[in-house]
Amino acid sequence: MTQHNNLINFKSLWKTLYSFYIASCWNQDGDPVELLKIADKVSRFRQCLKENPKFLQEKVETYFKGNPHRLTLSMSPEEDYHDKQAKMEAEKLKQKISALSGEDKKEIFEKGLELIALQNKPEDASCLPALKISDIEPKIPITVLETTLAADEIPVQYCAQPTNGVVYFRAVSSLNTLPEELKPYVPLFCNVITKMGCGALDYREQAQKIELKTGGMSVSPHIIPDDSHLDVYEQGVLFSSLCLDRNLPDMMHLWSEIFNNPRFEEEEHLRVLVRKTAQELSNGIPDCGHLYASIRASKNLTPSGELQEMFNGMDQVKLMKRIAEMSDIKPVLRKLPRIKKYLLNSDNLRCSVNAAPQQISEASKEIEKFIKGITKSKKERKPVRPHVIEDPTFKPCQMKTHFVLPFPVNYIGECVRTVPYTAADYASLRILARLMTAKFLHREIREKGGAYGGGAKLSPNGIFTFYSYRDPNSLATLKTFEKAVEWAKAGEFTQQDIDEAKLAVFAAVDAPIAPSDKGMDHFLYGISDEMKQSHREQLFAVNSDKLVDVSNKYLAPGKSTRGLAVLGPENTDITKDPSWVKR
Repeated sequence: MTQHNNLINFKSLWKTLYSFYIASCWNQDGDPVELLKIADKVSRFRQCLKENPKFLQEKVETYFKGNPHRLTLSMSPEEDYHDKQAKMEAEKLKQKISALSGEDKKEIFEKGLELIALQNKPEDASCLPALKISDIEPKIPITVLETTLAADEIPVQYCAQPTNGVVYFRAVSSLNTLPEELKPYVPLFCNVITKMGCGALDYREQAQKIELKTGGMSVSPHIIPDDSHLDVYEQGVLFSSLCLDRNLPDMMHLWSEIFNNPRFEEEEHLRVLVRKTAQELSNGIPDCGHLYASIRASKNLTPSGELQEMFNGMDQVKLMKRIAEMSDIKPVLRKLPRIKKYLLNSDNLRCSVNAAPQQISEASKEIEKFIKGITKSKKERKPVRPHVIEDPTFKPCQMKTHFVLPFPVNYIGECVRTVPYTAADYASLRILARLMTAKFLHREIREKGGAYGGGAKLSPNGIFTFYSYRDPNSLATLKTFEKAVEWAKAGEFTQQDIDEAKLAVFAAVDAPIAPSDKGMDHFLYGISDEMKQSHREQLFAVNSDKLVDVSNKYLAPGKSTRGLAVLGPENTDITKDPSWVKR
């Protein structure tokens, strides 16, 4: 009966999707039945291309380039828009208040008190269906991995999975030998290296080849925290791509050309890419401001924090903006071949492949061919994962930064240095972050404070973060973070609260992993299934006493080094406080 109902629901879903698909055509008196004959349309399209190779170009010429029926709409921002909005709201509020009678004001006041009482009232969730901790599987499934040495020295991790005819390739190359003055430009290098052309292909031909033969090729900076030591990390660049089985030789040939023969002569195209990237980063701040605040707040808490800020924080946004405004971009262009020399070779490279079992053998041949074909500069190769950075002289220090931005709201991050992934207290802090978010911070920051969102989280690098998103408050929210710690230290939560937090954490821990991502925790972060199982058992063992203990040990004022950052409008209280750095 259940299968029958599921089949009915599945059919209903497809009917709904098809209804949306044909609606626009049907509303314009088109024939919806003809629109559903997709196979016929594809066959006709292929026939048209066969008869006329320039079929698409001619259609673009007719309907776009040569079409005189168009509307051009331009928009320009109003500089004092927010000031006008604030003035209009103040005037409207004044009018509304002046129109209220004494009885009206009394009623509004009483409703406000009623709302506060309702917000402070514990919610009764007992009427809702819920999982129990006993429903969670105690053991995790083991992922079978095989690591071999390609070309006798490059470690390659193979994970046989039902990938449905798709091969997934990743590689990590170390940044250790890269000169410090080039490191700020690594994100730019990663962004453009697959878009500038390679070998005999210019950037247009390269883009077409990537679209035709792969499901995408990407390069990104990769900072990997050590699972056992906060002051140890690995720095590198991650290369990722996927393709159909039959296109694997073509995809690996593209990577070979990118590694061996990248093209950097298109100055104007680089300028376009830089401007696009700078614009995307600037536009992304309103959506990800709390992440930028958190990265800045954690900058001085671990040795990798400064690198995170350099690659992913406001420093990178400002650098890209400055490059985009440069009249002469040649000095930046000349840095790219220098970065290539240190990164695009087989020195300290490691690879991984996820593919169907029957494809592993063919994939290993292509990986071997790729590795043998790329540059190698060192005579001797170090052992697997040798390229970790450890700074025994590092001392974490507190930093408070205010980025003054033209926003009417704030993005806030407060970060605390705690413990690494394998430490026994990590599991308790992870549960505590979820507990604080659901039972205290959401109510205080969003429901009472008026922010769009807020909460706490624990990152793999051992940084415990309080954050708020699109928040009308700033210093008041920082006080709320302090109150959250006092709430946790007092143990003002029930066993049901703890169980709900555990279920939420296990929902993330046990989230389905796609075949393409199996084994990636081991390859990218060095976290084995045995380490995951140990962490799982620690999560099960978390109780009220452990939560109170870690609250006192790490989150209480003066116990751990912390950093603060606020992105938002001018704030007179922060300006008067000399402990804040204004940017």
